[in-house]
Amino acid sequence: MNSEAFFVLGANHHKTPLAVRERLSLSADAAATLAAQLTQLQGLREFTLLNTCNRVEFYGVAADPLAAQRVQAAFCSQQQVDPAEFEQIRLNLRGADAVRHLLEVAAGIDSQMIGETEIFGQVKDAYAAAQSRGHTGPVLNRVFQKAFQAAKHVRTHTAITEGQVSIANVAVDLAHTIFGDLSSTRILLLGAGDIGEKTAKAFQSRQAGSLTVASRRFERAMELATALHASAMPFEQRDARLSEYDVVVCATSAPGVVVTRDAAKAAIQKRPARPLFLIDLALPRDVEAGAADLQNVFLYNLDDLAKIAEENRAAREAELAKCRAMLAERADALWKHIEPRLAELKANHLG
Repeated sequence: MNSEAFFVLGANHHKTPLAVRERLSLSADAAATLAAQLTQLQGLREFTLLNTCNRVEFYGVAADPLAAQRVQAAFCSQQQVDPAEFEQIRLNLRGADAVRHLLEVAAGIDSQMIGETEIFGQVKDAYAAAQSRGHTGPVLNRVFQKAFQAAKHVRTHTAITEGQVSIANVAVDLAHTIFGDLSSTRILLLGAGDIGEKTAKAFQSRQAGSLTVASRRFERAMELATALHASAMPFEQRDARLSEYDVVVCATSAPGVVVTRDAAKAAIQKRPARPLFLIDLALPRDVEAGAADLQNVFLYNLDDLAKIAEENRAAREAELAKCRAMLAERADALWKHIEPRLAELKANHLG
């Protein structure tokens, strides 16, 4: 069947708990290594890897029906995950269903935070990276370009992004609940990436007191601190100075924990009368889970914040249905366009 020639394979927040997503998440080096392996796979003609905090997905064009299985085997081997375990939580779509999924992802309606716009940029970056390395071809080029057009169309012609609650705003609201007036709070941002910067700006927009930035690359911390009119701190000082801060936003790309339970315990002992709010936006997680058990320490991770934001989803259900209908129509038309190309690819392979 021609539908077997276009596939999406992976795992995302719908069926995969945060602890499992940590194990599946690819570091930059691991992603590069895996991509190099995939270029050698028999029957895999084109592919793009989408790797975010909520999903790792492979979009592929296959000349034979076993190519997707080979991608799965390579991924599980790379991440040292039991294939049988992966199959319990995997996303595995073919043909028009796979096309529709990509359109919904790009439009932000498959996200934990329905209507969020960050995913659009992440999909564009994933496609651009694959294209620049020669991993895409006529099919994926067409599908991704049409996905971007569809995403822009639904954002323009529906109200799906209105009233959308971001992770950053949920975190700030929680801080307000814990501390009340934020004008005297001291914020520490660990990590100088996009999600951390957005969260820091959200705190500043609510007149939070002072902001300090620490990054594993001090020059990057200085650069972001200057842009945010904040101060910078060497990353190595985080444990010693943790007690100075009320809110710690953790958003590094470190491979392991950067705030341990012991560090949080030592910090709260120095400030027993004032809570410590740890916001863990990283994957793998930056904060040791046991910190949540400490008295007067509040720890929230990505899934915790998304559950809170989910309460706002009901107001957008009607818009969500409208978006899905629009995207389904476009996906079906796109599938009819690319299916003959896939049939030709299959025929050439068999020939």
